[in-house]
Amino acid sequence: MMELINLLTANMAVFLLLVFIFSLMIGSFLNVVIYRLPKMMELEWQSEFQAYFQPESQSAAPARYNLAVPRSACPSCHTPIAARDNIPLLSYLLLKGRCRHCQAPISLRYPAVELLTALLATLVAWQFGPSLTTLVLVIVTFGLVALTFIDIDKMLLPDQLTLPLLWLALLFSLTDAALVDPASAIVGAAAGYLSLWSVYWAFKLLTGKEGMGYGDFKLLAVFGALLGWQQLPLIILLSSLVGAVIGASMLVIQGKDKATPIPFGPYIAAAGWIALLWGEQLTNAYLAYLGL
Repeated sequence: MMELINLLTANMAVFLLLVFIFSLMIGSFLNVVIYRLPKMMELEWQSEFQAYFQPESQSAAPARYNLAVPRSACPSCHTPIAARDNIPLLSYLLLKGRCRHCQAPISLRYPAVELLTALLATLVAWQFGPSLTTLVLVIVTFGLVALTFIDIDKMLLPDQLTLPLLWLALLFSLTDAALVDPASAIVGAAAGYLSLWSVYWAFKLLTGKEGMGYGDFKLLAVFGALLGWQQLPLIILLSSLVGAVIGASMLVIQGKDKATPIPFGPYIAAAGWIALLWGEQLTNAYLAYLGL
């Protein structure tokens, strides 16, 4: 293993290219996760509701629907997508953004998610090099991309994604490659969760409304476990500032009421990812600006 790491370290361009290509393929899979996981959860909730409250209405076993079945198909003509038309990024360019069969336009978001995933993962690899740290943070990056777009679409941060990332972060703290020691990771996870949990309940008691979801608490706990409690103020500050500016701008552009809920998860994800790569530098720069 060390020989492979040394070989990749000596050939960083090759390493980064491999990460980019692999992450493009993962990005293609993340498009499936973003679209299907909320639907899978909805079907599961409906099944559980019927089992408890309407057992007489239950019919035969429903058709299988998961991340692998049924095959991906064009949403317009429902033709299954062939392997040659499912090459990340390249197929979209060769097909000029249209279905091969019905010529219906393919959403630009599919290649955008693929490219974004590849670029973010490659940045992580460039920052940390061939290492266990890169492997863990690339996995976290994949999870963040999926969570961000699911939250944008459904105002939902599924436990199926946040909790595995949290456990991964806590276990990672036990290794020599971790960014913080286990004590800081545990305290960081608890502080990340409880800080937003406290804000949630304070806001609810004062206004009678829910200001955010429990998924936001768990997502911040992930970053607390990865970076320790010390970086949480930076993440909260960055996410709040970016969320306020972009959220307010989007409401104005879309002509929506200021009471319209906006997902906070994408801003936590963006701020936390920035802190993973440059948190210490940002904190030191801010302290230097204050003359501390």
